[in-house]
Amino acid sequence: MVAEGFTVDLNKPLVFQVGHLGETYEEWVHQPIVTKKGPRFFHSDFWEFLTLTVWWAVPVIWLPVSVWCISMSISRGLSLPEIVPLIALGIFIWTLIEYTLHRFLFHIKTKSYWGNTAHYLLHGCHHKHPMDHLRLVFPPAATAVLCFPFWNLVKLFTTLSVTPALFGGGMLGYVMYDITHYYLHHAHPTRAVTKNLKKYHLSHHFRIQDKGFGITSSLWDIVFGTLPTTKAPKTEQ
Repeated sequence: MVAEGFTVDLNKPLVFQVGHLGETYEEWVHQPIVTKKGPRFFHSDFWEFLTLTVWWAVPVIWLPVSVWCISMSISRGLSLPEIVPLIALGIFIWTLIEYTLHRFLFHIKTKSYWGNTAHYLLHGCHHKHPMDHLRLVFPPAATAVLCFPFWNLVKLFTTLSVTPALFGGGMLGYVMYDITHYYLHHAHPTRAVTKNLKKYHLSHHFRIQDKGFGITSSLWDIVFGTLPTTKAPKTEQ
């Protein structure tokens, strides 16, 4: 299904085109188009709708879930001094999950038709259209599906009372991640910390795509040796 010398038509739905790029997909997807309005993905309005997510949907949907999980641990007998470290641990574990998913799954190399198509839907679209404000945070339906294996994984290694608080902390870490990610793309930071974090992330998009996989911090890039060493370019917002 890979077509030799195939050219993507940006005026047509993209998802089922990109697979035809074959080995040239990797180069194509890392040549960003910087516009706030993204391309159309599907002919179907229903499937197109499922790819679009406003940033505030993440805290509105998932913060209550996080709070509910934490309250469940309280109802199962844990005290506040016992729960706070579990929440902090959940957030910390999320930062490692964030780094691992970004580095090893979101940046997996593909060249087959279906491999390219899946990668574009998962993360390639974000690199091709990094300022697309409706495809920047993770769609709630996809997050809901992923909650089940993560919940069961936590449950496997913890007790009945610990599981909800630890999972709730991880969920809180996820919310912080997605909001931070949106902020880095579309806000204009005035403080040194957030300015540096924005430059750090834009470097990953516009200069060194195989470095700088952390979003909320550079901790795991430092630990695993994937810290970018050059300055990010200045971009007009």
